[in-house]
Amino acid sequence: MTEEAHILVVDDDARLRALLSRYLAENGFRVSSAGHAAEARDKLRFLAPDALVLDVMMPGETGLALTASLRAENATVPILLLTARGAPEDRIAGFESGADDYLGKPFEPRELVLRLRAMLRRSGNLPVVEAPSGPLRLGPLEFDPLRAELSGPEGPMYLTGGESALLAALAARPNEVLTREDIVAALGMDETGERAIDVQVTRLRRKIEADPREPRFLHTVRGRGYVLKPGV
Repeated sequence: MTEEAHILVVDDDARLRALLSRYLAENGFRVSSAGHAAEARDKLRFLAPDALVLDVMMPGETGLALTASLRAENATVPILLLTARGAPEDRIAGFESGADDYLGKPFEPRELVLRLRAMLRRSGNLPVVEAPSGPLRLGPLEFDPLRAELSGPEGPMYLTGGESALLAALAARPNEVLTREDIVAALGMDETGERAIDVQVTRLRRKIEADPREPRFLHTVRGRGYVLKPGV
């Protein structure tokens, strides 16, 4: 599996820091953490994370100050600020310090994942998942990920653009559970696309499964997402 993006989480709240680290790891990120700005600076001496998640209100050097300092040092790493202060002037201060995005507390963890992936795509720091080099077998069917073509014993099978893109995203990471957020990010959709993913899965199963109600290849992992398990 291609290595996922590496996130450094900096927050003085140990409980929130642990929760964020676990949630991000469950969603495919590699995660390091720090309890304050000084510890973050120490880690940045030998780590090169793809993005930072910084709490604004920390004792000592604040997240705003750390962001401004990193930008003064010409650091280009994407930075997302977390804060309980959501007034317009607070958000403006965050962007003026050099932050790339700003999320107010309390927040939905899924929104953090989506914002991180969008930020990483904009910066070019989101690792590209390499497609398998050869076709995947789905029973009597064969999917060519390079051409995004599905064929059966009687020849090519029609897929809509959405179905083809979904199957290609799943085929790029076979036997790996992809969350709806992962799929939305891979397809370049925004968070409103999550409902559309479920619809596309239903439609795709009608084409690749002998019995869509008892899928053999495209499985739902309850509470997590979907996984494609190729096989003959």
